[in-house]
Amino acid sequence: MRYTTVVDINVGRDRLIELFDSSENMKKWQPDLVSYAQMSGEPGQVGAKMELVYNMNNKEYKLVETITIKNFPEEFAATYETDKMWNLVTNQFYVLDDERTRWESVSEFKCQGFMRIMAFLMPSMFKKQTLKMMNNFKAFAEEAK
Repeated sequence: MRYTTVVDINVGRDRLIELFDSSENMKKWQPDLVSYAQMSGEPGQVGAKMELVYNMNNKEYKLVETITIKNFPEEFAATYETDKMWNLVTNQFYVLDDERTRWESVSEFKCQGFMRIMAFLMPSMFKKQTLKMMNNFKAFAEEAK
């Protein structure tokens, strides 16, 4: 499954990237994030791995993020893996003007077991969750500017 989501943010691209590229800011726009811990590599750099722990509906989920592309201010990509799912997210940031940036995110999922059934039956659920997170970041970034 593959889809694209787009959000326009009323923040200049340089400031947006500054906010986006901070692990410390993740909890400010990802309310379900419980913790994160560096596993390997240089934090924030290509090849670095980080464990992310989320609590959704009173259930804990662990993901491993691996940064695959870091070409700021234009692009950032990472994979997110669990035992039943692999997700590649490629983010691109386009200057609309000095005070506005377009964030385009392409998500690709490969799922197994129950997650595969969910992806097949309710693909809009995945896209809705991605858009929710992007809009959370938009609100955070616009307030922080």
